[in-house]
Amino acid sequence: MSGGQIRILVADDQRVVREGLVMLLGLLPGVEVVGAAADGEQAAALAAELRPDVVLMDLRMPRLDGVQATRRLRDHDPEVAVIALTTYADDRSVVEALRAGARGYLTKDAGAEEIRRALEAVVGGEVALDPPVQRHLVDALAGGAGGPGPAAPALPDGLTPREAEVLALIAEGLTNAEIAARLVVSEATVKSHVNHLLAKIGARDRAQAVAYAYRHHLAP
Repeated sequence: MSGGQIRILVADDQRVVREGLVMLLGLLPGVEVVGAAADGEQAAALAAELRPDVVLMDLRMPRLDGVQATRRLRDHDPEVAVIALTTYADDRSVVEALRAGARGYLTKDAGAEEIRRALEAVVGGEVALDPPVQRHLVDALAGGAGGPGPAAPALPDGLTPREAEVLALIAEGLTNAEIAARLVVSEATVKSHVNHLLAKIGARDRAQAVAYAYRHHLAP
């Protein structure tokens, strides 16, 4: 770190995500964004040039994907900490990213506080894993040393793993504030998930969402 600032390089091929992360990180105290890359090749080159403390690395990028870029970065500079970013906390990408040398793994719906804690953790030499990722990693490792276990069944109506998790918590009777506390995200993030999942499942309110959760065996 330089002057107590955590120096960050952002790598994501989606411009809106990349610029959004740069803006969000720029608002965090003690954080300095030193560069942004649009693919894995550029991420590796910029990391070698700028020597950031942490690289936030999207796993799905052209030319060189995030797993390969992470492996290249770690081979070149073992001190750089990589936090893998992806839309879904799927088993295979979790295991591959960690095997490549990533010290953290966050889904893209992580809030500012989650990202801040992850940055501080990896700079301190710890591992930072989003709670849903932790569960998927345990499930993958439980599948045996030979590799990940069988893929989880597809969720209905295009629900993401995080939306299904929020739906299950709604079925438990939790409010948005309680769900936010349970998942360690902002209440605004939870509200966004609720709105998306209600639209996907065609439910008018939380009562219909609870009925849907039980009907599709998504409730605890």
